[in-house]
Amino acid sequence: MKYVDHLQDWLFRLVHQNNLIYNTCWEDPRCDRQMLGFNQDSEVVMITSAGCNALDYLLDDPKAIHAIDMNPRQNALLDLKKASLSQLYFEDHFTLFGAGKHPDFSTLYTQQLRQQLPAYAQEIWDRSGNYFSGKAGRKTMYYYGTSGMLAWLLRGYLKARPKINRDLKALFAADTLEEQIRIYDALEPRLLNQLVHWAVNRHFTMCLIGVPQSQQALFKDEYERGITGFLQDCLRRVFRTLPIKDNYFWQLYYQGYYQPDCAPNYLQEQHFETLKNRQERIQTYNNTLSGFLKENPGAYTQYILLDHQDWLAAHDLAGLVEEWELILENSRSGTRILMRSAADKIDFIPAFVHQRVDFKSNMELADIHAADRVATYASVQLGIVK
Repeated sequence: MKYVDHLQDWLFRLVHQNNLIYNTCWEDPRCDRQMLGFNQDSEVVMITSAGCNALDYLLDDPKAIHAIDMNPRQNALLDLKKASLSQLYFEDHFTLFGAGKHPDFSTLYTQQLRQQLPAYAQEIWDRSGNYFSGKAGRKTMYYYGTSGMLAWLLRGYLKARPKINRDLKALFAADTLEEQIRIYDALEPRLLNQLVHWAVNRHFTMCLIGVPQSQQALFKDEYERGITGFLQDCLRRVFRTLPIKDNYFWQLYYQGYYQPDCAPNYLQEQHFETLKNRQERIQTYNNTLSGFLKENPGAYTQYILLDHQDWLAAHDLAGLVEEWELILENSRSGTRILMRSAADKIDFIPAFVHQRVDFKSNMELADIHAADRVATYASVQLGIVK
């Protein structure tokens, strides 16, 4: 059993060390902004992911955002989005990241974008410009990266099943919640069939969307059908409780691109000039969170940890303790710390943290968590430094 565990961990590291994992953020910034209360004094420390949310936070006029990721490809994607905001007209910017492809990407990249990128990002996009060409089998950059590859494979599977695909198209176009519920309830048994059950319960599938073995264990054993049961709960929250019309997260992976009226804020024309003028406030760092805090001590006001402490709790308890020590050393009274988890209840936060941080109860966060358009996390935690 230990051999299998080690093999699965090796596979996860292999996938993550050599690929872009997330081509879009999979956390709802509308909920984040409500919980974190950014303002002009905010100095934010966050994990980069795909960078969409860092740009979204700029709308609240923070002083600085420090985006940190161990995977330089994630930071390179944010760097490219910043360069696009800085150098392009809105129409080209939206075509590039809204449509996910641009007929003149090579020219735009060579003449306007490349010189705005740090050296490591230049090396990455010199090799990966085909993401935006629209010429290969994967017609949009949102079908690249490991999560994009999984979306592309799923899209191919759906195209081969025209009746399911027809009903899904109607589901994503539904005008009312009542219509969504009716379509989804009829569709669910066919959508979550035995083939899908087999596929989503494979470790390699979870690797593609960045879920390590230790994190899978936090939720799959809670359901009779394993990860399929978890997925069923997620889909029911998305399609039975929330309007799908403005859910650009799930719309993207079904369509492969964003619609102008259903897209992140960084792709909406009304915010373009604001973000163009503020994009330089975001700095990227290829580092761990602890490494960043050691090299850049400060009194930061907000931390966005995503769900990476699930992994630390399973693999690196000493690293988890060190990270919390550094967070508290580099916080001020009132600093807010946001994290999500695949577990319903988090029991791995060290005792000394609870002595210095007040965590909001699940009841206090229930309405915000219920409004999360992504709906793939079992719980959300918000701590406020005393």
